[in-house]
Amino acid sequence: MTKQRQLKLGLVPTGVGGPGDSNRWLDPEIPVDASVNIDWYIDVVRQAEAAKFDLVFIVDSQFITANSPPHYLNRLEPLTVLSALATATSRIGLVGTLTTSYNDPFSVARRFASLDLISKGRAGWNVVTSGDAGTAGNFSQPEHFDYDTRYRRATEFLDVARGLWSSWEDGALVRDRATGQFLDADKLHRLDHKGEFFQVVGPLNIQRSPQGEPVIFQAGDSDQGRDLGANIADAIFTHAATIEQGQAFYADLKGRAARLGRDPDQIVILPGFSVFVGDTDEHGKEIERHYRSVDQSFEQALAEFGRPFGWHDFRQYDPDAPFPVEALEYAKSSFYTHAKIITDLAVDQGLTLRQAVERARAGRGSPFAGSAQTVANEIQRWFEGRALDGLNVHFGHPEQFRRFVGEVVPILQERGLFRTEYEAETLRGNLGLSVPQNRYEIEAARRDAA
Repeated sequence: MTKQRQLKLGLVPTGVGGPGDSNRWLDPEIPVDASVNIDWYIDVVRQAEAAKFDLVFIVDSQFITANSPPHYLNRLEPLTVLSALATATSRIGLVGTLTTSYNDPFSVARRFASLDLISKGRAGWNVVTSGDAGTAGNFSQPEHFDYDTRYRRATEFLDVARGLWSSWEDGALVRDRATGQFLDADKLHRLDHKGEFFQVVGPLNIQRSPQGEPVIFQAGDSDQGRDLGANIADAIFTHAATIEQGQAFYADLKGRAARLGRDPDQIVILPGFSVFVGDTDEHGKEIERHYRSVDQSFEQALAEFGRPFGWHDFRQYDPDAPFPVEALEYAKSSFYTHAKIITDLAVDQGLTLRQAVERARAGRGSPFAGSAQTVANEIQRWFEGRALDGLNVHFGHPEQFRRFVGEVVPILQERGLFRTEYEAETLRGNLGLSVPQNRYEIEAARRDAA
């Protein structure tokens, strides 16, 4: 009998306010230091774990300007906060963002393997290549990598990390006090990698976890990003404004994976959304309109608008003049795909800068706003329509998250769409993903079969 497909839920906490939420920190229920307050993180993640969420997802970047969102200006480093959360929780997955552009594979592999052991198999790595071009200046580099270089480097980086995670075969650590044998040296392997970007000897000085290796997440909407995700990811973090957009991305990504010889069901698609729950549909939409209006002014949105364009300052232009298409040039080493979508829309519709900014703000509207019943119905429609395998819920205003877990999640559970208890102790187990085989054990099995 085929097991019923189950919805997955992730939590994305952005403390005092992420993109588009410049004024969220004014909410009296949110500590003004939430983004660096470990007690706040522990509280909200325990709420998610009590509701049987699959994971908490920590976003990150390493470059800021004075126009960055409040949470980005002052926040805890992902693996540090996740290590603390590992000791304060027992089942929820712990996913952190680290860039392949400004890190070293051995160090990252070791740090994530450590988190995986500390959490008993609940670690996940959101692999990014860094869209903020200014990051280069914080790592002694004269300029940011171009798109193609970033993605080639990321592919090799992941191959090295996974090779290092295979350093220890099962049974390599004998630890037999009776015989005095600690190690079976035949089951410990050097990597001896020599590639375009990295030369890594190995082996990694830490064993595999109960889930084999951390779950790999990836976020990227360009062709290079989608190819990378289809090639290396276990789960995809994305965005979709409509069910049709979600279905198109879902089909494209899983189709790319199938063409690469992968099982599409072993990739979980998890777009991120804000959710607004009211007493009625109109009340839920009114709550959304209220928070959209108070959480960011036009002036704040205009200042933040430049991020995908390499933090180009759009305040220098007349907001009521035609959209300055020349600004796209500044996005070449930044979030170019996002910036081009904005620019193409402005050109096609003859928008002014003001209209483009307002369209971008309106585009953040959630498809999941209404009564608890309506929100649950819409989530079910997207899920059954193969627009997603689950959703990453942005933790915005605390009362809204309470309503989601207290009113919407029980409806999804009653319909058999979402768990009432965790199925496994590891993140892979709860996401329905297979444990990766150690590459050296695969090679040994092939030799034995030859």
